[in-house]
Amino acid sequence: MIIYNPKSGKQTFAGHLQYVVDRLFACGHDVITHETEYPGQATEFARKASEDKYDRIIIVGGDGTFNECVNGMMEFERRPVIGYIPAGTACDIGHTLGLSKDVTKAMDNILTNTAVEMDVVKANDRYFCYVSGNGAYIDISYVTDSGLKKKIGYLAYLIKGIEELISIPKMRMRVSYDKGEFRGSFSLMLIINSKRVAGINMIYKPTLDDGLVDVVLYRYYFPFNNIIYFFSFFLPFWSTPLVKRFRTGSMKITTDTKSKWNVDGESGGSGNQEIHVCRRAISIIVPEQAKRKHFPSQYVAKK
Repeated sequence: MIIYNPKSGKQTFAGHLQYVVDRLFACGHDVITHETEYPGQATEFARKASEDKYDRIIIVGGDGTFNECVNGMMEFERRPVIGYIPAGTACDIGHTLGLSKDVTKAMDNILTNTAVEMDVVKANDRYFCYVSGNGAYIDISYVTDSGLKKKIGYLAYLIKGIEELISIPKMRMRVSYDKGEFRGSFSLMLIINSKRVAGINMIYKPTLDDGLVDVVLYRYYFPFNNIIYFFSFFLPFWSTPLVKRFRTGSMKITTDTKSKWNVDGESGGSGNQEIHVCRRAISIIVPEQAKRKHFPSQYVAKK
């Protein structure tokens, strides 16, 4: 099953659809295609593919489309193998996994490489694949105008970020995780199962199949918050009393903030969160280099 979002990124995939179908037919696959028309429909299609025991799902879209499909699949014990053609604006999942936006190269990966098992994270009753967060700038990916993203791409996010430069929130949080508990006032929290977030390398060397997520918390320290973000974003291994980093398999967050969580680039629920890593929950086809870097326990060097 091919599930594609025609509104993702520069909205050009429809012109490549027949090429993708022809290559799959040439390799002996029966193919059905579904174009999404409204938010949440990708979840419905992926749920149907899992229920009907499809062998593979090819997802075409941005991080939000990928997230919708995974949420549909996680309801089932048997899940199709994923092939992914990144077509969104930032495509943090695709970039982390070394996947090309070029349709020909993406299809070469899907048809020639093998799958790895990748972690998925459950937050309350919803799943995410690469990030959940709350606080400063966290809503940029879903409040930025889609027409502007089509015209100027990633630059649209930067323009929106400048607009939010002076609106830094103060969030009181109590966090319980595998190794203890702490509390304080924070301006930004990120729960990351990826290398990149919003086009920025946030984690130095992430491992995506070990049952753990990386957590980064920025303490509220007005008016120096933006300076702290700047150094942290460009030094993903940097840790100070103002930037708390740790890894965990589960976590409970109690907070007074009413702002919504960002879940894989889309607006999520608000309030308290219970986090649990579902180890190796999905199978996705990735290049050998990505296997070696992010799935070392599953990597076997070719002789």
